[in-house]
This record gives sequence, C-alpha cells and structure tokens, in this order.
Amino acid sequence: MTDTPTVRATLHGYPRQGPGRELKKAVEGYWAGRATEAELLGTAAQLRTDARRETAAAGIGEIPTGDFSLYDHVLDAAWAVGAVPARHRAAGLGELDTYFAMARGTADVQPLEMTKWFDTNYHYLVPELSQDTVFSPDSRKQTAEFTEARDAGHAARPVLLGPISFLLLSKPAPGASPGFDPLTLLDRLLPVYASLLADLREAGAEWVQLDEPVLVQDRPAAVLGATARAYRDLCAATVRPKLLVASYFDALGEALPVLADSPVEGLALDFTGPAAANLDALAAIGGLPDRRLIAGVVDGRNIWAADLERALSTLATLLGLAGRVDPAPSCSLLHVPLDAAAERDLDPQVARWLSFARQKTTEVAVLARALTEGRDAVAPQLAASRAALASRAGSALTRDAAVRERCAAVTGADTRRPQPYEERAAAQRARLGLPLLPTTTIGSFPQTPELRAARAALRTGRLGEDGYRERIEREIRDVVAFQEKAGLDVLVHGEPERNDMVQYFAEQLDGFLATRHGWVQSYGTRYVRPPILAGDVSRKAPMTLAWTRYAQSLTERPVKGMLTGPVTMLAWSFVRDDQPRAETARQVALALRDEIADLEAAGTAVVQVDEPALRETLPLRRAARPAYLEWATEAFRLATGGVRADTQVHTHMCYAEFGEILSAIDALDADVISLEAARSRMGIARELSEAGYPREVGPGVYDIHSPRVPSVDEIADLLRQALEAVPPERLWVNPDCGLKTRSPEEAGAALENMTAAARRVRPSLRA
Repeated sequence: MTDTPTVRATLHGYPRQGPGRELKKAVEGYWAGRATEAELLGTAAQLRTDARRETAAAGIGEIPTGDFSLYDHVLDAAWAVGAVPARHRAAGLGELDTYFAMARGTADVQPLEMTKWFDTNYHYLVPELSQDTVFSPDSRKQTAEFTEARDAGHAARPVLLGPISFLLLSKPAPGASPGFDPLTLLDRLLPVYASLLADLREAGAEWVQLDEPVLVQDRPAAVLGATARAYRDLCAATVRPKLLVASYFDALGEALPVLADSPVEGLALDFTGPAAANLDALAAIGGLPDRRLIAGVVDGRNIWAADLERALSTLATLLGLAGRVDPAPSCSLLHVPLDAAAERDLDPQVARWLSFARQKTTEVAVLARALTEGRDAVAPQLAASRAALASRAGSALTRDAAVRERCAAVTGADTRRPQPYEERAAAQRARLGLPLLPTTTIGSFPQTPELRAARAALRTGRLGEDGYRERIEREIRDVVAFQEKAGLDVLVHGEPERNDMVQYFAEQLDGFLATRHGWVQSYGTRYVRPPILAGDVSRKAPMTLAWTRYAQSLTERPVKGMLTGPVTMLAWSFVRDDQPRAETARQVALALRDEIADLEAAGTAVVQVDEPALRETLPLRRAARPAYLEWATEAFRLATGGVRADTQVHTHMCYAEFGEILSAIDALDADVISLEAARSRMGIARELSEAGYPREVGPGVYDIHSPRVPSVDEIADLLRQALEAVPPERLWVNPDCGLKTRSPEEAGAALENMTAAARRVRPSLRA
C-alpha cells in the first residue's frame, strides 16, 4: 500500500476483550482445560478481525496492529526480543504455556513481577534482564497480525514497545550483577529491533510505530543520549519501514528536541491534559516540517465526550507545524470501555456526556473529515458536541451546595490525629492483645461463581433482599470460621457483598455513576468496571456497617472494617475533569470519615483504608508531585483523623514501585501499612527501614496474582528476610493483596501455610 499525504484518522490501540469479554473467557477456558490452544487463538483472531472492521467502518484510515495481546503488550515485547527468563525456558512447556508461565507462574516456577503502567490502572509484567541476557528476534506475532490486516484490505501500522522503554521498564533479573543497569544492554538490543523492523518491512509495512512512553518522565542526559543513538542506528538500516516514535500521558519536555533532531520520519504526541504543553514546545523548536505528526487530541484515558471545537483549534495550529497531521486519541483506547451506547440504564442526559472507545473512534474520524472536507461537512457533529458540553456544565447533577459548604469548613485539625504514634501504639496493643508477627489478610476472600450469581439474581429480582442477606451472611460465617481455624489473629469478613473495591462504594455514594458493561482491562484476564465520577460526592447511608458488625458478632478476635481510600476511589474511577482532583478527593474523604465514625461507634477496633493507587497516581513529572502528594495524603488523614487513639488504622498498597513515595507513606500517619513484597523478595521492607519508617509494616509474603501456593518454608524465609529490616514488634504477616481472584483451595492452603510460618518463626523472637 502506498502512503499518501492525505489526513488519516488513526489509533494507537483498541480494547482487546471484545463486547462480551470473549478474550477473558477464552483464555481462562484454556487455562482450565475447557478450550484447546487452537480454539483460544481462533477466538483471538476473530476479535482482531472484528476490531479492524468496526474501526475502519467508523472512519479510521490507518489501523494499528500488534497492539492486541493475550495477556500484556510488554510481555509480548519481551517475547519478541527473546527476553524469556531461564527458569521459564527450562520448565519444559510449549510456547503458549511458557508465555503464560511468565505471566502467572506455575506450581514450580515464579512469574515475572507485575507493576502499574505509568499512572494508569493497567498492570504490565516487568521483563527481567541481566548482563547475561542474550536477545533474539521473534517477529512472528507482529508480522502475522500485520498480514491479517493487510490481506483484509486495511492500511495498517504495526505498533511495538520501543527499545528505550523496554529497557527502562525492565528490572535486574535474580542473579544480576550488583548495580546492573538494563540500559547497558542497548547495543545488544538494537540489532534485534533492526531485525524485527526489517521483517515487518519485508511483510509490506510502510510505517512502524515504536512507543517510548518513558520519555515523558524526567530522564537524565544518559537516557536522552541513548535515545538519540538508538534512533540514529535504527534509521541507518538499509531495510526498514518509516519509523514513527510515539509518547503519551504527559509532555515530552527535554526529550522532544532529541526526537525532533533524530532521523525518524514521524512522531506521535499527546496534546491532552498536562501533555497539552507539547503544543508550545513543538512550536518552540520550529515544528516538524516535512515529517508526519500523529496528534493525540482526543483524551484516550477518560470517558468524557471530546470538545471537538477545541480539538480542531489545536489541529489547526499543528497543521502549520508539521508536514502531515493525522488526528488520533492521546494513547491506546485500552484504558476506556468499549461502547457507551451499551449503557442503556444511564440517564439519557448523562449518556450524551460520555465517550468510550467506539465513540472516541468516531470523534477522531470526525476531526479527520473536518480537516479534509471542511467544518461544514461535520456541522451536525460539532453542534452535538457543543450541546453535550453545555448540558453537562449546566446540570444540577454536578453540584451539591451542602457538600461544598462542608468541604469549605474543613480545618487543619480535621486532618490530624491528636495523639502521637507512640501513644496510639500503646493504646492499641493494650486493646488488641496481639502476638508478635500478628497474622491477617488484606480484605477480600475468593469470589465464587455462587456469590456472583447471587448478586446477579438480586439485580434482576430473582432473589429478594432477605435471601441475598442470608446468602452473604452464610459466606461471612464460613470465612470467619476458616480464619479462626487457620489461626489468623486479625480477621476480615471477606467482602462477599462487593463486586469491586471501588464500584461497591461508588454505587452507594451520591456523585458516582455505575456502568453495566464498562469493562476495562486491569491485567491479564482481570477486568474492572470503573465508576464514573460525575458530580459532588456524599454518603447516603452506612455502606459497610451491617456486614462488619455481623462478622464481629461471630468471633472474639478483632474484625477489620474495610474501606477504599479517597485517592483510590478517584484513580480507579473515571474522574470528573471540571474541577481539581484535590477538591473531589476531599469530598470522598468526608464521606469515608462518616463511615469510619459509624464503625468505631459500633466497636470496630481496626479500620483499614486501602490506598493502592497512591503511587500509581503520582504525576509523571517531578515538578507536579509535591502538590499531588500534599492533597492526596491530606485526604487520607481527613478520612481517618477523627478516630480514637486505641482504634488502629491500617492502609494497604500493592504492585507499584514505592521508593519515590516513602515520605508520603509516612505522611499518611497510618498505624499499620501492608504492601506487596513477595515477588520483590521483601524489597519494600528494606526501603522502609533505610528511610527510617517508624510505624508497623506488613510486607506481603504470598503473591496472590499467581496460582502458586507458597510453602511454609518459603514464607518463613521471607519473614526472616523482613525481620532483617523491621523489628518483630512492628512486623505483620499478610498476603500481598486481597484474595478475590484466587480459588478457595489456593487461598485456603496459602493462608494456612502463612500462619504456620508465623508460628514457626515466633519462638526464635522470644529467645
């Protein structure tokens, strides 16, 4: 296919799951032995075909390929360059099972570590590299998916994670030399990328997109120099497609002139949110004359309908700065649900404010048409855009005077617990009477098909409120009885009533809207339905009190009250963009403060307010971080600041790099914090110790994102490693995260091993 200078609407990527989460069902069916490899791959091929057809029919002139993944696109990149750890190669599995072993592990082999994809709610698998890594190209997936699209008559552009981002998103493998830096492997990696690019060119690809999102973060001169060298060398190849380097989620800053000075034929830039600064920066360097620019003018991460007039204004400016401008979303549409039209339960007034992947695809196509045919050709669409924006701005659904008055009355005293930690710790020890290395779990227990069926039956009226309550109480009784038998010291009620740790609360708070079909991939086959935060937030009634009180009535051991914190409520929702996030967080914090007060009044001695999103929401640029951390930690303290000294406040975080926010973790002033640590072998415990963290810590000893059940010996070894960093009187024993995604058999065996390991280690602490 020949490339022409005409404007083409395009995308970076598209949701993978299908309208009915067909991919999830196919992958899990394969894992369970209900589907063959051929059946799984056939389902995947059909989903790709359907996505290409619908995006082309909507007006997308150039289709991305290679963005589809059975599990994770970073894992796909590791496979494409041969970065398969030796333990997975040696497992004796077929290719597909080796791929999934890297993602999930096996009974004998640990998976790759998992962490957040920048400041999104998507998780990626972290490649492991060492000085001994030998790369080798495998272009089969990329060339096959490109060929699928080409043979179906589509103009296609393969998309692959770029070499700089691949290396910087990796971590040293176990056994790597001390201080090993993956970037030192660049010269070894570039020939492999050159081979992949040559294979794609020979398959007929005219353009290939290499994603370099790490360049929107603050990077030292060494990284910028490596970037310049990488693209100089790749562009020097004799057989290659045209290269387009893409970045998103923030402004490129100092990396923009580096890429502009490189020989690549095009750039793809984000022009939404904080990345809008790319516009002035591009003008300041004289633009990209004679080169292609893919302009991300439609927000690919949030669900509000685009301001098409504003997007057209940005595009008009960009037309004077680049040789060719193609409109696009700001990033892959992986981060939004598939189709807002499927949400028939929403108020029609609200529905017109929304734009999911299919609607964003149409918005981009409208913008491309406006550029090629003129504004008159899309006058009805521009009018509809203006009307939707005006409807939302003027709606009474978005503002509540009482909520705003309460927020305005908050003082500094409301965001501080009056007693110092030492005084609180003594009061809590006296009240709780816990042993050294107290054992607990994070919150959720496995969500069985029977529980999901009960919630569905309640929604459809096939099960009444009394029958539903009886079913949930039966589950709570079973969970409490198991924990007592297993020997846990601080119990949870298991959260059987909760579909999701954010959605459950959103459905009970004014200001939030819930979707029925708004699924978004979190990792692998784990999908969530982020709520939509459309208006001012307040609590209508107690949300957790009845279930927590019932669980506590079944046992003499303390049962934690379980809440989701204000930052996580925002981060895992589609947040409103018409007011500062700090203001919205304060509203949520006050609603949670009311809930905590009710729990405490009912006798709850331990309250856990989970903030797993504190790190992932950290702005990508350092300059914006202090302001964010100030309001984020203040919101947590506002939620928890009203409790008594002998009420123990826990928080939980998981699957993120915590080193950059250790001071913020301290500023939360929680009595106990539990964190992911199993895959990183207690790395966070050592970091907290080195930072002088003064309160109690529960570094996770059970990786709940893998079907592996760790042995007593393995957990005991992790506890001994943790004790090298944390004194025994401040160390808790718990899993990495909630157990919702595990089977009852896996979770039960792991918790029994966990409590046995704690019992094994405790006697040595008394000696």
